[in-house]
Amino acid sequence: MPITQATEADLQEMQAQLGRPMRDVLGIAARCVCGKPMVVQTSPRLAHGEPFPTFYYLTHPATSAALSGLEAEGFMVTLAERLAEDKALAENYKQAHESYIEEREAIEFVEELAGISAGGMPTRVKCLHALAAHSLAKGPGFNLIGDLSLEAAGIDANKCRCKVSTQ
Repeated sequence: MPITQATEADLQEMQAQLGRPMRDVLGIAARCVCGKPMVVQTSPRLAHGEPFPTFYYLTHPATSAALSGLEAEGFMVTLAERLAEDKALAENYKQAHESYIEEREAIEFVEELAGISAGGMPTRVKCLHALAAHSLAKGPGFNLIGDLSLEAAGIDANKCRCKVSTQ
């Protein structure tokens, strides 16, 4: 999926979504079907010098809340068990990890992040938000752990959830 330039309206929307100013935005990596940002692509090194490994960052409140619920229920353990048992799933996860690093390093190589992707890839399942963000940015089938997380959270990328309460 193509990264699109963030407009001033996008930056304002994401600030409202996250409750903080946006930092070092490279572009919008995924949008809701209504057009609002869901995933932002962030510079591998922030302007003040801090390494930032989360190249794809989930901004969408309803999606984030649904994934937080899954994390609280321990869904990462279920996914880790599947990862240990399913060689094809593990291979997909490894390829997603390698692609994540390759894409980020094409923007900027950050020595402190060498070999590190996000969400626990390639061997653990640590952060559903990061994995779902990667899945939304790249499309179905690219990061199956992200896809499974979105499915379990009841997130359909073809349906708008912008008006869903996150309370």
